[in-house]
Amino acid sequence: MTGQNVKIERALISVSDKSGIAELAKALDALGVELISTGGTAAMIRDAGLSVTDVSEVTGFPEMMDGRLKTLHPKVHGGLLAVRGSADHRLAQEEHGIANIDLLVVNLYPFEETVASGADFETCVENIDIGGPAMIRAAAKNHAGVTVVVDPADYDSLIDELEKTKGEISAVTRRRLAAKAYARTGEYDGAISTWFAAQLDENTPDTRVFSGQLAQTLRYGENPHQWAAFYTSEDKRPGVATARQVQGKELSYNNLNDTDAAYELVAEFDPDEGAAVAIIKHANPCGVAVAPTVTEAYEHALRCDQTSAFGGIIALNQTLDKTAAEAISQIFTEVIIAPDASDEALEVLAAKKNLRVLIAGGLPDPGAGGLALKMLSGGFLAQARDNGRVGTLDLKTVTKRAPTARELSDLKFAFAVCKHVKSNAIVYARDGATVGVGAGQMSRIDSARIAAWKAADASKEAGLPEPLTKGSVVASDAFFPFADGLLAAIEAGATAVIQPGGSIRDDEVIAAADEAGVAMVFTGMRHFRH
Repeated sequence: MTGQNVKIERALISVSDKSGIAELAKALDALGVELISTGGTAAMIRDAGLSVTDVSEVTGFPEMMDGRLKTLHPKVHGGLLAVRGSADHRLAQEEHGIANIDLLVVNLYPFEETVASGADFETCVENIDIGGPAMIRAAAKNHAGVTVVVDPADYDSLIDELEKTKGEISAVTRRRLAAKAYARTGEYDGAISTWFAAQLDENTPDTRVFSGQLAQTLRYGENPHQWAAFYTSEDKRPGVATARQVQGKELSYNNLNDTDAAYELVAEFDPDEGAAVAIIKHANPCGVAVAPTVTEAYEHALRCDQTSAFGGIIALNQTLDKTAAEAISQIFTEVIIAPDASDEALEVLAAKKNLRVLIAGGLPDPGAGGLALKMLSGGFLAQARDNGRVGTLDLKTVTKRAPTARELSDLKFAFAVCKHVKSNAIVYARDGATVGVGAGQMSRIDSARIAAWKAADASKEAGLPEPLTKGSVVASDAFFPFADGLLAAIEAGATAVIQPGGSIRDDEVIAAADEAGVAMVFTGMRHFRH
């Protein structure tokens, strides 16, 4: 039976999302399919001028208990579960008056939408569907003889196949739809269990369930020999998953990863306080700046490392305007992402056919909670998103000299950027712009030296008389385990330092800063990023 087409003669339709139902019901009716339905769905089908039988007539029981009990009945589940071709099942059906149900069309109570709306506990509980998942699982188990549809997006292809085959559904389609049905009930139960854990303030429930909707099948992953796909979650955090692509070829795996990193970084800076631009390469910033205008911020960010910026990802915290678009279009860029863009800016960028431009519609909240996951062999790590942010009141001056107002502003800027640089991370900043970034080194002193070396090269390329690190501040994502990393930063020209503190050698590091006349503040917050 599993490899044969199955004739659709009787269908049960019960949906919360009624989009497309009238058209589907008309197509089924035209093929002579008997229609069974519940409540509002039955009313819609009747309003379309079609004949439909209420489930209550089939079961002999009215809907009761505020609609909690409608389809949980042997005459429904027997019609879905009966094995076609089984003499024993056929005998039981005849004895108890159970007719086959060949097609089940169900989508579930809108639990996820109810939770997202901020509804109270009792309302959320009432939007947990019971009969729907039970029917879906029954029909999917018996896909050898039953077709189950849970997504309105599948109605058109279902109708098309039925019309081509004069009312029959292939085994391949039934299996595909059954797999999708189980994915939906799994997703639904996962959303409910996650919600319950949140109500109980349980960060680490015994079991965690995650689900995602396929947004894009990618050409390959990080490398051409790896398959890849992009899935979106129920989290509506503004960014690459919610953005509208207005031009350019498809985003790759690495594009998506880097664009997300860029937009999360630039969101650290309030657009009401000024423009911010981040240029990302291989998930690390090669230039970040804040300035009165987007164009100025871009130019200052680019100055940090023009070589690495080639082929990079650019993120903005404000609307992309024409002037900024003209400046950005001077070098090869893979992706631009911004909350919005003017028509004039888009017209400028349209000449760059391969440039991907994403309009995100808003900025993610850097202080919001959420989960961060990392896959391991045989499992995964789950943790809270790093939503830590350091304000002026959190800073503790530990040296004899306190930072000046200008240094303090740059220190806070540098530490916000450092949060988004792979550990070990060192960031030099001056006048609201990065001037040197050292990322992902095994030794903190190496990060300090590499950042200074890259800054010296960039300064020479710009024709400056001395490295931009002269008179800069420096941020470290974690404490200095020895004074050597600090001394390397001082040698590069840093006059003030921001770091978490907490080393057993803090006194030694502070003494080195005092000897050099350098100001140092502790944040008490680390930003490892592995």
